[in-house]
Amino acid sequence: MQKETKEWKKCIPWLILVIIAICIYKLLDNFGEITEWLAGLIKILMPFIMALIVAYLFYVPCKKLEALFRKTKIKLINKKARWLSIFIVYLIAILVIIGIVKFVVPSVYESVMELANALPGYYNAAMETISDLPEDSAINKESLNSIIEGLNSIKIQDFLNLEKITEYAKGIIGVATTIFDVFVTIVVSIYLLAERTEIVKFAKKLCGAIFNTNAYKIIGKYFRESNAIFFRFISSQLLDGIVVGILTSIAMSILGVKYAVLLGFMIGLFNLIPYLGAIIAIVVAIIITLLTGGVTQAIWMAAVVTIIQQIDANIINPKITGTSLEISPILIIFSVTIIGAYFGIIGMFLAVPIVTIIKLLINDYIKYKEEINGTSPEI
Repeated sequence: MQKETKEWKKCIPWLILVIIAICIYKLLDNFGEITEWLAGLIKILMPFIMALIVAYLFYVPCKKLEALFRKTKIKLINKKARWLSIFIVYLIAILVIIGIVKFVVPSVYESVMELANALPGYYNAAMETISDLPEDSAINKESLNSIIEGLNSIKIQDFLNLEKITEYAKGIIGVATTIFDVFVTIVVSIYLLAERTEIVKFAKKLCGAIFNTNAYKIIGKYFRESNAIFFRFISSQLLDGIVVGILTSIAMSILGVKYAVLLGFMIGLFNLIPYLGAIIAIVVAIIITLLTGGVTQAIWMAAVVTIIQQIDANIINPKITGTSLEISPILIIFSVTIIGAYFGIIGMFLAVPIVTIIKLLINDYIKYKEEINGTSPEI
């Protein structure tokens, strides 16, 4: 009897393996239905997800304003410090959005449409210039022809008519396609900010109940560090992009570059993507300036924008970020390329903080193994 029990115990791992295999097979067999169900669930929960993102971005401004109001001697302000801070942050955000929609968007749109209408003329002028090049020229005519023809084949009007702009707006806003979704997002985000202390306490108690003391401390440590990395990177990149966009637009306007606001806006937007974004934006800006203002103006523009980018990289960005993420440029370019290939623009934007956290985990693991083994790397 005892022998049979031992034999049965040996079969348990295999039985578990078979059950897992059956479960995986059934999941794959109904993968389409599962993904459809998940997509529907995410669509329903998206206003709450968006509310969480908004509350996350507004957390630090609200916290700092609340701390400022707590110091005042006026009892009403002191008592309502949290709600007052939330109100002011949302009011500023709404005013900024209104300002962008009223002043920046019309100017950028007008420049884009003007550029789109003028492109055929620029194309013809460029082709004439290329045809006038001597046969022994160092510049390859065929390569230039193929590049310019490729650019000419892009019909900007097809992407910027009213119908397309509506589609883009829906894609960017995502869930906010109805008034109800917008309302839910705003209300939930406000309550998340208002009750953040209670939410954090509950999360800590839940983690403490699920995990042992050592695991709880490790989770808490990496959560705090990851949160600091993400928030510092996201907030600093957004602010840095705005600063670079404004400085570039002003500099180009002084130089008399056509479509200065459009090009400045584009460079500021692409500046959110580390390294690659700035390079792509500057190359596009040089091509457009070359077509609209000639070689001399393009050279001056490239020089000025490069100087602004250097000032941003060495002075503005470190000041805004506070501390460097200490990531190798090669690793940044690698992460932006790989993660961007799978997750698009959002992946390119979030690649750096994600890799920073992975690097942090790997470094801590190496230190842990070195402490256990009593070894250290030879330099």
